[in-house]
Amino acid sequence: MKVRLIFAAAITIALSACASGPRHDGYSGGYDNTSASRCGNCGTVDRIEQIQGDRHSTGTGAILGGVVGGVLGNQVGKGNGKTAATVAGVAVGAVVGNEVEKNQNGSSFDIYVRMDDGRRLILNQRDLGGISAGSYVSVENNRARLVR
Repeated sequence: MKVRLIFAAAITIALSACASGPRHDGYSGGYDNTSASRCGNCGTVDRIEQIQGDRHSTGTGAILGGVVGGVLGNQVGKGNGKTAATVAGVAVGAVVGNEVEKNQNGSSFDIYVRMDDGRRLILNQRDLGGISAGSYVSVENNRARLVR
């Protein structure tokens, strides 16, 4: 029973971390033949909008954190000390796991990219990695990265 619960929680966290793909809605335009293509998957960032998440928690992070904390705490000490370390590990792990899950549901950025071939994309990602409006980026795996 516990193994199935842990497995289900791990799957839930893994699926919640999946990033959304590029969107074309509301930001599509015709092809701009005046721009010379520098690379097949490159473009210029038109603008960036920060999207506020609701930082909610389903409790899955707390459960997984508590399990991991309990296992780690159980490795310390003997007798009552071991019991105390296990209880403390569960408590600290649950708090940390809950915060990690909330951060996963936090804010992200919509990056509006005008591709060299004229396409316009909206990419959503959690970190900018130094990208700002006007940056020249490559788009790979639905993520924008600075071209250096």
